[in-house]
Amino acid sequence: MLYTLIPLLPLAAFLILGLAGWHIKDRAHLVAVPAVLLSLVLSVAAFFEVGSGSVVSVPLYTWLTSGHLDIHIGLHIDRLTAVMLLLVTGVSSLVHVYTIGYMHGEPGYARFFSYIALFTFSMLMLVLADNLLQLFVFWEAVGLCSYLLIGHWYERASACAAATKAFVVNRVGDFGFMLGLLLVWYHFGSLNYLDIFPALHEAADVTMNLLGPFSGTWEVSVYTLIGLLLFTGAVGKSAQVPLHVWLPDAMEGPTPISALIHAATMVTAGVFMVARLAPIYNLSPTAMSVVAVTGAATMVLGATIALTQTDIKRVVAYSTVSQLGYMVMACGLGAYASGMYHLLTHGAFKALLFLGCGSVIIALHHEQDMRHMGGLKDKLPITYWTFVVGSLALAGFPLTAGFFSKDDILVSAWSSGTLGQVLALFGLVTALLTAFYSFRLVFVTFWGPSRVVPHHAEHLHEPSQTITTPLIILAFLSILTGYLGIPSFLEPVFSTGSEAAVHHGSAGLAIMIAATAMGLLGIAAAYYVYVVNPGLPERLGQLWGSLYRGSLNKWYVDEAYDHLFVRPTCTAASELWKRVDVNLIDGAVNGVARGVAWGGWLLRLIQSGQTQHYALAMAVGIVVIVTAFLIS
Repeated sequence: MLYTLIPLLPLAAFLILGLAGWHIKDRAHLVAVPAVLLSLVLSVAAFFEVGSGSVVSVPLYTWLTSGHLDIHIGLHIDRLTAVMLLLVTGVSSLVHVYTIGYMHGEPGYARFFSYIALFTFSMLMLVLADNLLQLFVFWEAVGLCSYLLIGHWYERASACAAATKAFVVNRVGDFGFMLGLLLVWYHFGSLNYLDIFPALHEAADVTMNLLGPFSGTWEVSVYTLIGLLLFTGAVGKSAQVPLHVWLPDAMEGPTPISALIHAATMVTAGVFMVARLAPIYNLSPTAMSVVAVTGAATMVLGATIALTQTDIKRVVAYSTVSQLGYMVMACGLGAYASGMYHLLTHGAFKALLFLGCGSVIIALHHEQDMRHMGGLKDKLPITYWTFVVGSLALAGFPLTAGFFSKDDILVSAWSSGTLGQVLALFGLVTALLTAFYSFRLVFVTFWGPSRVVPHHAEHLHEPSQTITTPLIILAFLSILTGYLGIPSFLEPVFSTGSEAAVHHGSAGLAIMIAATAMGLLGIAAAYYVYVVNPGLPERLGQLWGSLYRGSLNKWYVDEAYDHLFVRPTCTAASELWKRVDVNLIDGAVNGVARGVAWGGWLLRLIQSGQTQHYALAMAVGIVVIVTAFLIS
């Protein structure tokens, strides 16, 4: 079927560039860009087809058959998949075009295009999967691609460290994900969605004793255990507390990949997985509560850290952590359509903000410290105005896409019960913080006196059209995606679940007004602090020293992990290396060498050069042989 080309076109681009990139070199975009654009066209066609009510299933081939286990590679396109296809191919297409200008002249130009084509293919196969094992295989593939792309500038030690950190932290979450897959197969005898979902209400919900052979009993519903184990994978992929630490460090990669990771691929996988497995989560209130609280904690934590960061990309990175928390919280409260709605709108304005950061970085010759910026709005007008649109959407300014999707989450949360109402209040506070740091970023970077290095200030100009054109398109999408009616479009996917009802009554209207007020208050506060009274931040930093240092140092989570896990692990590994490798393996190898040396030394003593010694040895040998013969 034609839709199989959606993932196969980026795969073909990867193969061509991987095999012939050394020859294509600076023309690599002529292969990658058309492939992804064609995938976008086919994704639009798929969106309209499933929008009419049909569901497209395309079995490709049988992968594994063993007993009752039948695993195949197949494509499943329903409304949820169609929305993700638009997000992935749409953002990826614009990132590919943007990369032409951003990576021009880089020595790894063709290699970078081959990697982002592979990244796009892996994410497409993940969202198109019709079974959990296929999803997991490409779940790991996007992790591999992120490792390769974060470490693209591998000659930098910081890039290698960030890539390794992302890979290792995700392995922690993915270990739980694998255990969840095994439990699903053990309980249902299948990993295919169409086998699992109908069986959920037919199969008996059993409990499992987690203490096993130990004394005591701690019984947990199998659905709760499955939901929590699978969610650990989402905690890693979607950078939720406590596995959020890898995502901000991923800024070491080139800016285009930062946009792709944060807006359309890696981090969206976890939210998509929870939404896709909504029938399982709906059967476990405990698992859903854990998901919701984790999302809320991440939402607040990310926002508080973004308040004080000075690296322009890190501010946007921590905003991603916070916004992902909104989406996960919504899914945990049963408002899956609201979470996916925010996922789509966030993909537009977050890609815009990252690519806008890249435009500033290119103009300033790779300067990323906001303290060395300022006064750029007249020098970079396209970048500035598109960046303002992205910041307004992030802050939830009225009539932008972020306004509609964020309010949809908060109203859904308030309508879902007591826990939802408590978390909605945290969401309102986060909305205030989000608006403040969004426009702190705008005012410090683009307003006020110029703090740019004089040599660079003399040559400031707007980057090439391959950079500015995606910014303009994304600015329009940061508004238009709010008007696509995504929640109602997705409603049939979750209609059998516990999708939280959105009541636009007095309570819902009050939440919307409060959220809007918080956003406007945050923007006004940022204007007062950074424009009207620019000396105030330093005084506040001195007044609230402990809080400021805590936020600036990311609440010392990385330091705590280093002390609790990294150093003990390295110490244990070095001790294990010393005992096994040095003492056992090297000892055995060196022992053989020493044995041969000693044997040679002893044999050397026999070769004395004296004839009488040889005659004596022969006589003794004859006596020994004769004696042995007689005894036998």
